[in-house]
Amino acid sequence: MTNSILDNVSLPAQKEIEVALRGQRELATVLSTKLETQIISIQDANDETHQIELPTSALTLLMKVLGELAEGNAVQVVPVHAELTTQEAANILNVSRPHMVKLLEEGKLPYHKSGRHRRVLFADLMRYKAQRESESNHAMQELADLSQELGFY
Repeated sequence: MTNSILDNVSLPAQKEIEVALRGQRELATVLSTKLETQIISIQDANDETHQIELPTSALTLLMKVLGELAEGNAVQVVPVHAELTTQEAANILNVSRPHMVKLLEEGKLPYHKSGRHRRVLFADLMRYKAQRESESNHAMQELADLSQELGFY
């Protein structure tokens, strides 16, 4: 059995939530999205300061990660080219594995086979999820508009 990309995800402890919130706020005040790279300082266990140059895009992503942790959410970084099993993909969409397989077989999502097993690219799954959410939001807006027209507030 191979290790899953989504293994070892755990919710942050209360202390981590508090530190993440402070870190996100402090990073937001100094982050300059006009620069391609930025230099940050980190203190090690021996109180020595090290300066590290990082891409601004990485610091922006770090802010998003800190925001999720501050809300008490677990965070996992997954490369967009990562391949997911049907169970992992089903978990992300919050559907059953058989339903996920049905979506693949109906051509709603691209996939390929690795031996006998189906694999879904994370990027394709996220595109499908965004499309599904957009369609759902559009349908809910149409229902809200219709109920307002009919006087069902």
